[in-house]
Amino acid sequence: MTHSKRLPTYFISHGGGPWPWMADQLQSTYGALAASLQAMPGQLGVTPKAVLVISGHWEEPEFTVMASSKPPMIYDYYGFPSHTYQIQYTAPGAPELAERVHQLIQGAGLTARLDPQRGFDHGTFTPLAVIYPNADVPVLQLSMHVGYDPQQHIALGRALAPLRDEGVLILGSGLSYHNLRQFGPAARAPSAAFDQWLQQTLVMSSPQERIQRLLGWEAAPAARAAHPQEDHLLPLMVAVGAAGDEPGRCVYHQDDFFGGITVSSFMFGE
Repeated sequence: MTHSKRLPTYFISHGGGPWPWMADQLQSTYGALAASLQAMPGQLGVTPKAVLVISGHWEEPEFTVMASSKPPMIYDYYGFPSHTYQIQYTAPGAPELAERVHQLIQGAGLTARLDPQRGFDHGTFTPLAVIYPNADVPVLQLSMHVGYDPQQHIALGRALAPLRDEGVLILGSGLSYHNLRQFGPAARAPSAAFDQWLQQTLVMSSPQERIQRLLGWEAAPAARAAHPQEDHLLPLMVAVGAAGDEPGRCVYHQDDFFGGITVSSFMFGE
């Protein structure tokens, strides 16, 4: 079925662990991010048929699609208060859509499989609990590929692009800066340098130039300081691949996250 409106794609910085359930301690840190996530339904203007999330917390030897109708919870974080290991985000899965995603990926010449057991990790349930707190929109996840090849993840996004006309929101969920060893004030310079490159790449560059710059992302200023391992950057490649030739804009930007980190989120499409 075609939807009356082509949905944009997003790359969001999803924050740390189960932060929405610790609002009393973290309000000053997360207020701006929370507001940007709460603004997304209004930006979309329609309720998606489903949300397809590529999370920085799931990678497999081949692209893997969550196929459960009632996905369980995966508490993939450590050292948080005990109540955060009881969180339930009860959005339904989307098994039929999982089949469609699987076919699109294979149709693009990439290998893929379905996983009927996989649950929501915090790269998915944390932001979605803020965007759709009633858990009334179906959600499924799609893994990254362990090789972290930018070209392959851009190709994955291109394969998924038809979903945008079918009412499916494609959401890359990572962090624009993800170096847990260099956090707080020490992150100020590298995160700002890398973010400036991201803004230039995603907002100021032509779509063709955007792809070329992302393929060579390791040459960006402070690239490896910002992403010693690129698991939280790769979801961006999928969102950009699915965006085709449509423009990008920054929808969240903060330069004092956790005492000095610059972080951003981006939307692609009208």
